[in-house]
Amino acid sequence: MRAVILFAILALTACGERTTPPEADPATRLATPQGSLVGHVADSGAHVWRAIPFAAAPVGERRWHPAEPAAGWSGEYEAVTPPTPCPQVANGLSADLLGADAGALAGSEDCLYLDVYAPPNATNLPVMVWIHGGANTWGWADQYDGSQLAMDQNVIVVIVQYRMGPLGFFAHPALRDDGSGIANFALTDHVAALNWVQDNITSYGGDRDTVTVFGESAGGTNIAALMASPLATGLFHRAIIQSGSASSVPLDAAEGRTGVEDNPSIVIAQELVGEMVTAERLRGVPLEDIYAAYTAEGGRIELPTVISDGVSLPADGVMAAFASPDTFNAVPLITGTNRDETKLYNALDDRFVARHLGLFFRIRDPELYAAVNDYQARIWAINGVDEIADAMVAGGHDDVWAYRFDWDEGGANIFLDSAEVFGAMHSMEIPFVFNHFDFFGSRLDPIVFTSGNADGREALAREMGSYWARFARQGDPGGNWTRWSEGPARIRFDTGGSGMMAGRMTLDSLAQDIGADNRVSQEHRCDLVASMQGPYFDDTNELGPMTGCAP
Repeated sequence: MRAVILFAILALTACGERTTPPEADPATRLATPQGSLVGHVADSGAHVWRAIPFAAAPVGERRWHPAEPAAGWSGEYEAVTPPTPCPQVANGLSADLLGADAGALAGSEDCLYLDVYAPPNATNLPVMVWIHGGANTWGWADQYDGSQLAMDQNVIVVIVQYRMGPLGFFAHPALRDDGSGIANFALTDHVAALNWVQDNITSYGGDRDTVTVFGESAGGTNIAALMASPLATGLFHRAIIQSGSASSVPLDAAEGRTGVEDNPSIVIAQELVGEMVTAERLRGVPLEDIYAAYTAEGGRIELPTVISDGVSLPADGVMAAFASPDTFNAVPLITGTNRDETKLYNALDDRFVARHLGLFFRIRDPELYAAVNDYQARIWAINGVDEIADAMVAGGHDDVWAYRFDWDEGGANIFLDSAEVFGAMHSMEIPFVFNHFDFFGSRLDPIVFTSGNADGREALAREMGSYWARFARQGDPGGNWTRWSEGPARIRFDTGGSGMMAGRMTLDSLAQDIGADNRVSQEHRCDLVASMQGPYFDDTNELGPMTGCAP
């Protein structure tokens, strides 16, 4: 699952080529600690600065090194062009924008840049730092537009790029012996971006003492990692995890000394440089060779990410850190998931959905499709919401709020009923948080986001944006949204009014429901349980024995 985020809509989406950068606007001219710069004014009225360097280029000797501060510049920097993405294998969704064929390596190692969106004349506003998703293997800043969120909610939005795949996560004794002991180089990029915020955001109108980190999917998992990381202490003040998890990989497993992980680093390193592995030799390997070693069938990058290296993350893992406010950055937290997370993936699974000519989507067995998606989404919620909230509250950290996103009113045409096939799928909440509905591409957006659902979705976007911004501003989302510690409950976001849903989800109740569900045969039941393993699901495979299926 983690390696195919957003692949499920490739048959419908089409990204256009990069547009011509806008002209610099003198109204955006700023003097900052790094130097003078000028950006542009978005259609929404927001002031935008693109591709600001927040860390030194991680090239040459800096490859597989913790991020270091970026140098300043002389003269005026024209910050109007999107940053070059970090290295990644292009997929059908990203190929056009990356200027590469699907399956080809794209991007540049010189990629540690961020974008800033601010209302005009901003002063001392809350800062919201977005960490993008993409299985920690793909994604970039230009996928997201923070201008409307900044204008609607009077906040500063910062969108960060970071090293991904094997450049972002690599655990090897040769690199540890070389100095830092760190395996999560991506996490050091996030920390460097937060240090940049502390040093620079005042110049853009932000309040360095009111910083919220938020992210979706792998970005949400990275938010959990920041909460557990001693490197990030004091750098942020609230956190929002959207469809993430608190999963992490033990160091021994990532290196290949214990456990079973895809492409353990000790094996990969020997493939790249032979038996005599040194940090210098690893850093000298061509980028193409590194990625070729990790690329699986279909162009997927498979590797362990978010590694419990004992330096950037506790050796016992992220979830274990949440047991006590003394062992993690115990800031107020919102965590939530979408009701139909895995419809994003199952929509292109021929077992569930028939596709004719690659365009006509028909669900083969609606009851089975509903059951499979329900249970997979529920275990995602158990992992990403209930277990995190329970652990924090049990340890004495009460400032935790939970949500579920239910909007499933997408439109339909002769090819696709998006409400039925996709529903409230993984990533569907992002356009609502940003109040920007140009998200899935020029073919899918007009199907999902129609004039018929415009009033309802725009009202929901305003509601969610206001909750997110109020939380960023005061550390409490307010309204009728109650803390998890007041009795396990999550707010349900949907058109027609949002309200609290009481109750805790557990593996025990999930196993009981799966076992009693007549929609799922025994054969399908064990296939379903087998599919519910991985970092967003059942890490320890407890569900197998509980449902009478082999572990």
